[in-house]
Amino acid sequence: MKAIINRRDFLKAGAVTAVGAAVLPHVLSGCTTGPAKIGGNMTIHDYLEHFGVTEQMIQQIIAEGLSKGGDYCDLFFQHSIGNYIGLEDNAVNRAYSDISFGVGIRVLKGDQTGYSFSEEVSLIAMKSAARTAANIANSSATVEPVAFESPKLPSYYMIKTPWEEISINEKIPYLQQVNDKVFAMDSRVIKSNVWFNDETSYVLFANSEGRMTCDYQPMAQLSVSVTAEQNGQKEQNYFDYSGRRGIEFFTPEAINTLATEAVKRTVSLFDAVKPKAGELPVVLAAGSSGILLHEAIGHGMEADFNRKETSIFSDKIGKKVAKDFVTIVDDGTNPNIRGTINVDDEGNNTEKTYLVAGGTMESYLHDRISAQHYGVKPTGNGRRESFRHMPMPRMRNTYMENGPHKKDEIIESVKYGVYAESFSNGQVMIGAGDFTFYVKSGYLIEDGKLTRPIKDINIIGNGPKVLADIEMVADDLKMAEGGWTCGKNGQGVPVSQGLPTVKVSKITVGGVNA
Repeated sequence: MKAIINRRDFLKAGAVTAVGAAVLPHVLSGCTTGPAKIGGNMTIHDYLEHFGVTEQMIQQIIAEGLSKGGDYCDLFFQHSIGNYIGLEDNAVNRAYSDISFGVGIRVLKGDQTGYSFSEEVSLIAMKSAARTAANIANSSATVEPVAFESPKLPSYYMIKTPWEEISINEKIPYLQQVNDKVFAMDSRVIKSNVWFNDETSYVLFANSEGRMTCDYQPMAQLSVSVTAEQNGQKEQNYFDYSGRRGIEFFTPEAINTLATEAVKRTVSLFDAVKPKAGELPVVLAAGSSGILLHEAIGHGMEADFNRKETSIFSDKIGKKVAKDFVTIVDDGTNPNIRGTINVDDEGNNTEKTYLVAGGTMESYLHDRISAQHYGVKPTGNGRRESFRHMPMPRMRNTYMENGPHKKDEIIESVKYGVYAESFSNGQVMIGAGDFTFYVKSGYLIEDGKLTRPIKDINIIGNGPKVLADIEMVADDLKMAEGGWTCGKNGQGVPVSQGLPTVKVSKITVGGVNA
């Protein structure tokens, strides 16, 4: 077994790694997910060695966590390695790495939670953290050691080469290619910012019920922001790709699309107008406009809000909330998508969870605590930002399934309205479901045709009402290409969303007075 490593020595090793020396532990494939090239047949015991612990140590820590009468204890080990490179003014001028390593220990007693974490994985430090978490309970208990079982897990994000084996010199050309293409596409471009993020996380989980799981989680994001100028008028827009992918995803075709979309979205704003203000039909474009679905509807279906009866959906299970052709899912199984997970942060299997099926509310998104409250099984939505945080119900990839209509049919049905492609700066009140979103890219619909670009408008509405007002759903489901990080209670987790082309009969549009 490897020697125990403390946080100070670990971060010192990480600092050396950032400038090129390969001193981090060898990349492990985990239970199921690592590429064959980095040990596809390795077992849970390789992860134990990676974190410098044994099953016997984990049993002792769990016993310490339950020593005051807790009902349940779990341990969440995490080792994350992140890298960032930025290009501005035609030069790579920013780069940094970040390493995080430690364990979070949770103890449950009824519906109460005790939580502590340690950035040192020695037995002494972990027992101390476990005693802190154990204080949620106040009786004495004797806990017998449990034998751990490690289930076979799926593999939804296989990659060819781990990011730890990709040097900074191999990444820089991708930024330069995007930058060069952006400037070559339109003479009005005056500025380009390109950035590249990659991250790898190793996760080991064990609980007092004898379940032990592990996962190897890659992530990458390549983004570009473009500024253009025409006759003294400046406009800015962006485009990005993100997912649980390796460097092989960033093909010449992907680089070209990234630059093309960013430039197109930016220069179209020179001709953009504001629509008339008021209630208008709104057509949501297939793809990233699904962020409205995520924010205005998805959060209200997270079980903790419903358990506390703060969500407007808290009494809607089994009730009709939309037309028969509306089906909404939250899915952890989409290959290589940003919000996909092989196993959640409570060791539960991931799945495809139907929130709305045929217009009827079917399920909430559950973690362990809410599942026990409702008497159902967890849906694999217990997620956390890192080992420093407690898990809670969070979305993964939230999207609407295909409907019976066609995109052209939907657009042709609108006399005057808005076609929204992408949003930013959204605000949502989870309880009431009220939302405001800024439309970053879109078009006017006039006499059944897409005409002029639009800009500088907000749409204002209510999630449940929008759900009820969906009139048409196309058969062109598309998942968002880019990177989204969902914030909740001070934690951020990677998510994605998707949508077919959808027509909402009316949403308030903040444009100009008629």
